[in-house]
Amino acid sequence: MGIARLFGLSPRLSEALSQRPSRAVRKLNELCHNLLTERGEVAGAHLATEAIQLYQSLTAAEVRTFFELLVKEFSANPDEVIHAADEYRREQTAENLAYLQHVVESPRQELFRRLNMAPGGTHVLIEMRRQLLRDLYHVPLLEPVSADLFHLLTSWFNRGFLHLRRIDWHTSAIVLEKLIEYEAVHQIQGWNDLRRRLEADRRCYAFFHPALPDEPIIFIEVALSRGMSEKVQPLLDPDAPVLDPAMADSAMFYSITNCQEGLRGVPFGSFLIKRVVEDLSAKFPRLKRFATVSPVPGFRRWLMENAAALDGSLIAKLEESSWFENEKASAELQKVLMPLCARYLLHEKSKKEPLDSVARFHLKNGARLEQINWLGDTSPTGMTRSCGLMANYVYRLGDVERNHELYTREFKVVGSSEVQALAKQGGALLKG
Repeated sequence: MGIARLFGLSPRLSEALSQRPSRAVRKLNELCHNLLTERGEVAGAHLATEAIQLYQSLTAAEVRTFFELLVKEFSANPDEVIHAADEYRREQTAENLAYLQHVVESPRQELFRRLNMAPGGTHVLIEMRRQLLRDLYHVPLLEPVSADLFHLLTSWFNRGFLHLRRIDWHTSAIVLEKLIEYEAVHQIQGWNDLRRRLEADRRCYAFFHPALPDEPIIFIEVALSRGMSEKVQPLLDPDAPVLDPAMADSAMFYSITNCQEGLRGVPFGSFLIKRVVEDLSAKFPRLKRFATVSPVPGFRRWLMENAAALDGSLIAKLEESSWFENEKASAELQKVLMPLCARYLLHEKSKKEPLDSVARFHLKNGARLEQINWLGDTSPTGMTRSCGLMANYVYRLGDVERNHELYTREFKVVGSSEVQALAKQGGALLKG
């Protein structure tokens, strides 16, 4: 990788932009340069507010042009970095190290810090990264801008700044509406559905940040039940009877949603689960099991990609829209899909980690893959993505840290003996 590319520059972006900057983009660029040189706090806050308001008025095309200017004009200077590195190599003093650290950081990071002085600045910067993540597909050379924002947002949204809040039916309507809007795993079908999800035998917890008081950052939905749930539809039934929570022995995590796309990759989901387990354990001492009823979102896609290594009749049966309603077809497919799903979850990798995104999340957090459930989710989404299968990941408090260490050091997937036996059968079903 060339030095210019390393520091966010490229021949294309250093010579020309994708389009000539509009008057609004040129004005915003000027404001950003002025903001970086302004030393007064009041004047700086005024400039930041003006810049944020102007940014929010840009069209999508203008936003991308502005991002390209952030690469072209607000990157670290490669010559200064090389010089500082040479000076530190020549004489390894604290002063030379501090200077090297100073010139390595791009001016963009300081610009983002100053933009954050504006009212609502944090929210706009999160939205800025959301747009960057979308634009990276078309313009990969914008990655340095996204990386700088990710670095700052990871610091600003670390667990020390987040506070856990239980959401119930008495929570403000603003927040409740956000739950309906953001729910990404099992869509909330209006207010009656939401109310059932917040009844006495349900719990909903969310992390909030002081800069975004009415914006949940991430939330998790829990069902208090007798025994471990294998299917999600009974948990989602708005007419299901309400269980006395004091009689529950299991807490089933059935949905976790990251509400802010711009915070993708910021690691607070695992901390949320641990905090919720601690809170529920304190309030309900009868709870003995903390587990998920989780989708297997990449399973069907993996099956299709490996169709050549499978019995052709299997794929043909899956193409029938209502195969799961046919008792005979369902029984035949169960014998094949259950072992293949176990194989997929335990052994199919992306680099060294599990191919399945949900498996990666829970296993990295120290959970154990306990069992695979046949037709655990027969919703259209569940059938399309997972062939209806779901998985239970169990969080045993005494094993979480050990499992987490095994995963982070060796990428070891901890699974029950039942799942391991199924996975062995699944390997035999793959030709070659």
